Amino acid sequence: MIRIFLLIGSILAGLAVAGGAFASHALKNQLSDRALEIWETGIKYQMYHALALLFVALLLKSQENPPLPIVIAGFSFIIGIIIFSGSLYGLSLTGIKWLGAITPIGGVGFLIGWASLAIAVISKQ
Repeated sequence: MIRIFLLIGSILAGLAVAGGAFASHALKNQLSDRALEIWETGIKYQMYHALALLFVALLLKSQENPPLPIVIAGFSFIIGIIIFSGSLYGLSLTGIKWLGAITPIGGVGFLIGWASLAIAVISKQ
């Protein structure tokens, strides 16, 4: 699990950097200011939660018997990035409004991840 979270977190962080650069150069003259703003929100949340995923991997590595909520947090962050950021990228590129309606589902994934980390801390004796 540690290697998987480190790998996925690293890839997602790198893709966030690449996506930000892509928007600054290739999309700057192609999208409206609002669409670029939406894209940027997706990039920010992707980077924040890719870093959180790396943190989860470090937590797993530091514990002999890590609590299940830490693993749940890692998967929740991955799912959150895919749904939250992915729907924002799609919305900004296509203008399809219903994509914005699924974005909060990804936000719930993020919240589950953070709550799971809190539960792991509280339940650790």
